[in-house]
Amino acid sequence: MQLTPFCLVLSCLQVSPDRSQFVRYNSVTLHCGDPLNSTGWKVKRKTPEGGVRPCASGWGTATSSSTCIIKNTYPSDTGTYWCESAGGERSNGVNITITDRTVLLESPGLPVSAGTAVTLRCIADTPSPKHTYDFRKDGRVIGNSSTGEMTLQSVSKSDEGLYVCSIPEYGESLGNWMAVEGSPLPSSSAPPAASCSVSFSRVMFHLLVGTPYVVSTILLGLIYRDRNRAARAVAGRRGSNDVIMEIVV
Repeated sequence: MQLTPFCLVLSCLQVSPDRSQFVRYNSVTLHCGDPLNSTGWKVKRKTPEGGVRPCASGWGTATSSSTCIIKNTYPSDTGTYWCESAGGERSNGVNITITDRTVLLESPGLPVSAGTAVTLRCIADTPSPKHTYDFRKDGRVIGNSSTGEMTLQSVSKSDEGLYVCSIPEYGESLGNWMAVEGSPLPSSSAPPAASCSVSFSRVMFHLLVGTPYVVSTILLGLIYRDRNRAARAVAGRRGSNDVIMEIVV
């Protein structure tokens, strides 16, 4: 399951556990994962009143400059969360909902990459072996389960939409929007790691591989230039018609 490709450009807001619905008294960790400089970002949220507050200013506990923990969630913690740099750049935003409903739908809070498998979980506040679970997308029933789980294999853009789960004669969850990004991976390719990690590893790879190549190219150019200068100087002293020099690099 992948983070949004926007993370390749800016910081990613990572939510742990990775879902957008929580019940009262859950614990949620929010982390700004920048491949190059996570300390330059802070977690912020939009309050129900419409204001913007950083972590530890009336909500959450900052465990570092880029990590915030909500230890006991309340409905008042419902809102939009994101990472923001000192220069005003913003990461992807994540809508988090704290619900008192008897049924909770666990689905990814961040966009998922096309081609990956996604498992949806329907959870009752009072589990029972008698429960059956129905899953709907955009108001249409897409499956049911006796375990409370349904897996979407190799998701595509057509799987994007609003998902709801319900337990007949017991309750229904709030809707969760699932976004799908990118194109499916070739079947022969293994799925990459999280986008933040991929970005960092790619940067390091190009630095390690590309730097020696650039340095060697510059050195060869300097050597070639110095030899040409020396050759011209010798030719000038002996006469250009007496000496023919070939310089091979």
